[in-house]
Amino acid sequence: MNELKAFSRLLADESGKIINQYWRKEFTIDDKADSTPVTIADKKAEELMREMIMKNFPEHGIIGEEFGEHNIGAEYKWILDPIDGTKSFIHGTVTFGTLIALTQNGKPILGVINQPVLNEFLIGDNETAELNGFRVHVRECNNLATATLLTTDHLHIEKYQNIKKFEELMHQVKVYRQWGDCYGYYLVATGYADVMIDPIMSVWDSMAVIPVIRGAGGTITDYQGNNAETGNSIIATGGKLHNEILKILN
Repeated sequence: MNELKAFSRLLADESGKIINQYWRKEFTIDDKADSTPVTIADKKAEELMREMIMKNFPEHGIIGEEFGEHNIGAEYKWILDPIDGTKSFIHGTVTFGTLIALTQNGKPILGVINQPVLNEFLIGDNETAELNGFRVHVRECNNLATATLLTTDHLHIEKYQNIKKFEELMHQVKVYRQWGDCYGYYLVATGYADVMIDPIMSVWDSMAVIPVIRGAGGTITDYQGNNAETGNSIIATGGKLHNEILKILN
């Protein structure tokens, strides 16, 4: 595991160098088939990470947002989202990051949220989580009235889940913000927020954040309270409020 953690840090550092070359610079923005944007930074960062994995762990598989799957039957698979929050990246904000996960037989055993502009490397292994080498924990929050709730896009709630139930929750918390994408999970894991909700997720969005939230002592499920590893949505909390939130949303 130590070798894999060190390699994941190398993946984050090297991909981050590419991403930083394009942050707040002029570049071409293309639209993918699902109408979401992609940039040269997304593509080059994923290409580099794939090359590094295939060189150092040729028996491992890869699933990347931009370039698909390699070595489909592998026991170990790296799951890559070079820029989670491309819209944030395009607009010059820092609420984006690189997501790197390692799964064994479909279960995430290692997860990374890397923010290259701020030089913040957050890694979790389901048991512990560390930010730049220092242990981090979710904060204790026992009451919705004191909680901070985050999501990526309010319109996504309306499109994919029950918006009235979500707004019921929204009005019960102290603070509600759309500080989303992977940085919302970073904020929960490091104790700066209490709840992060995404009503729709892809495997390259979810697999990295699961070991991070669990390692920081939090709880993570899909929107209905089922296993986050097999769901297509995420609710991440510090734990104490999780069941109450599930009841409100469902």
